Amino acid sequence: EQAMLARASSAWPPALLIIAGALLATLAPVRGLPLFGYASIACLLLGSVAWMPRLSTFVFARVPLPRAAPGTLALAQLRGAPGQAAVSLAAIVASFSLMAAMAIMVSSFRVSVDDWLSAVLPADLYFRTAASGDTAYLEPALAETIRTLPQAARVDFLRVNRVQLDPRRPPVAVIARDRAARAFPPVGRAYAVRPGDPPPMWISEAVLDVYGWRPGQAVRVPLAGAEREFVVAGVFRDYARQHGALLVERADYVALTGDRRVNDGAIWLASGASAVEAMQALRSLTGTRELEISVPAAIREQSLRVFDRSFAVTYAMEALAVVVGLFGLSSSIGAIVLARRREFGVLRHLGVTRSQIGSMLACEGGLLSLLGTLAGLLCGTAISLVLVYVVNRQSFNWGMSLHPPYALLAALGGIVVVLGIATAFFSGREATSQAAIRSVKDDW
Repeated sequence: EQAMLARASSAWPPALLIIAGALLATLAPVRGLPLFGYASIACLLLGSVAWMPRLSTFVFARVPLPRAAPGTLALAQLRGAPGQAAVSLAAIVASFSLMAAMAIMVSSFRVSVDDWLSAVLPADLYFRTAASGDTAYLEPALAETIRTLPQAARVDFLRVNRVQLDPRRPPVAVIARDRAARAFPPVGRAYAVRPGDPPPMWISEAVLDVYGWRPGQAVRVPLAGAEREFVVAGVFRDYARQHGALLVERADYVALTGDRRVNDGAIWLASGASAVEAMQALRSLTGTRELEISVPAAIREQSLRVFDRSFAVTYAMEALAVVVGLFGLSSSIGAIVLARRREFGVLRHLGVTRSQIGSMLACEGGLLSLLGTLAGLLCGTAISLVLVYVVNRQSFNWGMSLHPPYALLAALGGIVVVLGIATAFFSGREATSQAAIRSVKDDW
């Protein structure tokens, strides 16, 4: 009956779903929501699952028959009943692809954040006023005195303010920083500022996406009660401010606003000086003023700890996806095995032992798990591209690089294959536990 129904099926529906998924991923968000990105993921997943009957037929027809009888029977069964194989494959592909996609997305995000922290924390010591933002600050005289510390070879200061570029959107941070051009990792092409241009300004990826500013474009920003003109010199990556940030040279900011106050500072230690000595000198100089002083390693460790805590539920969902896939595989293989009791009875009459039938089912489970895992990994990689470059970018305006966790994916794939073999083997033990005559009596 499966050979008859194979002619009635068409390859176009799954192909159209996959093509639609690729096209939907290129569309813009709807009111800041990546609705087309979610639709793209659904189309890619459904198209991949719908493609499994043809994929299994194509693959199993080209696998050479082994010499051992259990392997030969297993492969003959998979070749002759691709519809039954597709039922088991669908559970594996659906669960493993979503698990792989989430694992790739989280790993890419974490590695990108780690690389970003390494790039934005080049100094030996960082300090800031205990109250973040522009509500607390260090006076200009105190900031200049800090520059004279014998333990400091160089000190850069930072001033944070906020401006309203669009009354319908949240305020955007303005970061006035010494050596601003090297403060954040750049993204894309930069604009070479020419003589006669306004002061340079660098924008975060959120400003690029939300407001459409581009390198080389002249823009006006409200500062100190007046519209100030800048030229966009480049785009930088910023994971600290979701709603966007504008970065300018602190000297230009002081010249335009007259505000010489600072919120944060970075210290490069002098030769022979230690971080502990610099901390003690800084605290003695600032007196009773509350300062948060940290080394880059502590900031990085705390940031990654917060990241892992935020995505702890994602790790739990990945484990749950594997369990759901294994339950789906177990139920589908179990149902198929129970329906094949009479077949097993005939094989027993032909001289096939119960252990050989168990080995046959284990081979079927292993081949199905292996093919489903590989197909799920391919589908999950495609979905992860949508998550990384479409859904996350449109949801949070954060770009990231792709960093798949190869070791984790290989380990999870191996676990799924091993458990698939075990599931098929133990499902067959129940089906072959009754007498061979009882199994085939309905056929006489």
